[in-house]
Amino acid sequence: MSIGSLTISVVVPVYGSESSLDELVARVVATLEPFAEFEVLLVNDGSPDASWKQICAIAEREPHVRGLSLNRNYGQHNALLAGVRHARYDVIVTMDDDLQHRPEQIPALIDLLTDDVDLVYGYPENERHSIARNFLSRATKLTLGASIGSDVAEHISAFRAFRTVLRDGFTGVQDPFLSLDVLLSWTTNHTVAVAVPMDERRHGESTYSSAALVRYALNLITGFSTLPLRLVTYVGFGFALFGMLTLTYVLVTYVIHGGVSSPGFPFLASLISILSGAQLFAIGIIGEYIGRMHYRTMNRPPYLVRRTTPIPTNEPMQP
Repeated sequence: MSIGSLTISVVVPVYGSESSLDELVARVVATLEPFAEFEVLLVNDGSPDASWKQICAIAEREPHVRGLSLNRNYGQHNALLAGVRHARYDVIVTMDDDLQHRPEQIPALIDLLTDDVDLVYGYPENERHSIARNFLSRATKLTLGASIGSDVAEHISAFRAFRTVLRDGFTGVQDPFLSLDVLLSWTTNHTVAVAVPMDERRHGESTYSSAALVRYALNLITGFSTLPLRLVTYVGFGFALFGMLTLTYVLVTYVIHGGVSSPGFPFLASLISILSGAQLFAIGIIGEYIGRMHYRTMNRPPYLVRRTTPIPTNEPMQP
């Protein structure tokens, strides 16, 4: 793509990162200066520190920066959706606020947006988390792959570049439990991934805990896939077959031993426990789906913008 005519919107969800914003914005602006037009949207996701005050101060002195402040903490993907819907330019780049994603790698992602590619992911060359965290991360990506049916799911990350037109495919989404990657998978399968170097987090600690990863995986698998329901069906068939085999065993034993049935209580108690556990498992999964349906019928908004910084008068109002 021609740098001279390309316009870029960089969307950064912000939570507890007031100490890293100055350096982040400075590096993004320096990297994007060769492009025709660009903007940096900093979305304050109910941050408990002075991040919004810092965003306002940066926006006052840097004309390329715009700030959005959400009414409360909605979550990373909800904040990303808010920024994506407010972006005004041809290509949207998303990245984290902790300086692990190098702004200098943005052109490497944009270069891969050819006529045949609409979405590019930049995944880390080396994972920098603990073994347990890496395991949960890989499990979450497998879950995401089951939700979107894409081979690229293994390399999905928060460092993305995609054509802004893709957002037209999910303009009506009002789901409080959303995934930007799933929404993007609805609009294109022209996706590639590239390994990029990433840095250690230098300020604060990640709020994306192992428990948060598990919750996100559960939201993915029950909110955007019928795989658990299919699993329940398989479990039902499996235990029906098990029951038939058990009945056959009991009848054969009865015939062989001349009318004496097989010893009863331990066998029967074990069988009842297994079948009861399978039933409760199935009811739990169905309950998760009903809960998701209940939340969606409530029409809860995925986010609410409380404040914005002014748009420069020499900038276009819409993309």
